[in-house]
Amino acid sequence: MTSPVRTYHHGDLRQALIGQGLQLARTGGPGAVTLREATRAAGVSPNAAYRHFADRDALVRAVAREAQLALAGAITARVAATPGGLAPAAATIERLRRVGLAYIDFARAEPGWFETAIFTQDADASGAIVTLDDEIVAPFRLLMDTLDAMVDAGALAPERRPYAEWACWSAVHGFADIAVHGPVRRQPAPVVDALAASVVEAAITGVRGTAVPPPS
Repeated sequence: MTSPVRTYHHGDLRQALIGQGLQLARTGGPGAVTLREATRAAGVSPNAAYRHFADRDALVRAVAREAQLALAGAITARVAATPGGLAPAAATIERLRRVGLAYIDFARAEPGWFETAIFTQDADASGAIVTLDDEIVAPFRLLMDTLDAMVDAGALAPERRPYAEWACWSAVHGFADIAVHGPVRRQPAPVVDALAASVVEAAITGVRGTAVPPPS
């Protein structure tokens, strides 16, 4: 039996298609996001999508932005739970630690959305996790802001700040990728947790040039 074609108010169809795209991405990554599948799930004809998206890439980019916001939300929630009572410098270091751990945990919990959030369009693209439509996206902005706050609090020397976000992201993203797609994914969760913590600590030590124990 053919599903009935739904009627959407102006603007609703765009959001409905993005929502369907998110569901497709959650289980299949960006490769699963197509105009045909999104319109089928929304109950409209494929031609209806072209009123809102020029092509499949436009839909994938819109879905990627939503996946990035989900990732940023997970990071923000983890950072917001930073224990009180820490000295300003120690608090900023703990926030950076939480940014890294939240990034890895999101990749493990939502691999489809994670892959969609960091998709690249072509060989020359820097990656949607860094820029999308010439805008620094939310997760990368959170990392940069955290590092800036560390400088302000005296936890990171100003001369070590330039490009520190790339060192942090490279380490954490690399581990997240092998935790999701590589042999690490076969390890028990507590082992992966310990490895993730070790990688994040190494990244913090690397950008700061000195080690600081995590709060007890």
